[in-house]
Amino acid sequence: MTKLDNLNAKVVWITGASSGLGKALAEECALQGAQVVLTARRFDELEKVRIGLLNPDLHLSIVADITDESQIRHAYAQVLECKGRIDWLINNAGLSQRALISETTMQTERAIMEVDYFSQVFLTKTVLPTFLAQKTGRIIFVSSVAGLLGTQYRASYSAAKAAIHMWANSLRAEVAEDGVDVSVIFPGFVKTNVSMNALNGEGKAQGYDNDATANGLDAGEFAQISVKALLKGEEYIVVGGRKEVLGTWVSRLSPSTLYKMIRKAKVK
Repeated sequence: MTKLDNLNAKVVWITGASSGLGKALAEECALQGAQVVLTARRFDELEKVRIGLLNPDLHLSIVADITDESQIRHAYAQVLECKGRIDWLINNAGLSQRALISETTMQTERAIMEVDYFSQVFLTKTVLPTFLAQKTGRIIFVSSVAGLLGTQYRASYSAAKAAIHMWANSLRAEVAEDGVDVSVIFPGFVKTNVSMNALNGEGKAQGYDNDATANGLDAGEFAQISVKALLKGEEYIVVGGRKEVLGTWVSRLSPSTLYKMIRKAKVK
């Protein structure tokens, strides 16, 4: 477990960095002295984020669709060419869901799994040789409290976020002797556009916010808590309100109690 006082001169690569959690994490990492590599599909939006960071000239915008393997390989080559190393990889890009199982098409099921699981697996496998050669670094996955609990209207999303958590556990065990650390962050409700972009059963963006997200934790506060925990070397990081944190504890202590709580919850 590697602890750091700050991120001075460290290279931090963040996916889904054009908005929401990714933007907030980029801002906090820059404040901690990192050289941040921002990746998303829209260059203009990435540049807006980069220019707003502390010491913008230290940072880099690289466009890539994380579901396109050739684009990921090219982005990886660009990062190494420009920065020479990667100290933290933050797999943040993701896609949520707001639909009942009975209403969700298989195409939508696969689309969510592609973004939230397979693309992160491929990016990590692509970057892993650099971490192993360096014998240092931290690979980070942004999962979700939904991946620990499983709730109505989020079956595919919960499944994908649980899958990446388990994959990360296996990765952590396999690289434990190679100087590479693995952390998973489990956000609860955070004020972002995640609900706006969440897929309905037909695979289209929901297009409106939900009360739980609108009243959630501020994205900047989420980033501060997460980066502080990562600097301490923590591997299992739950960040959310009282109800979400309580739910994660109940899930460990009494799964049957949790199931009863979820049945009564109004989570849409």
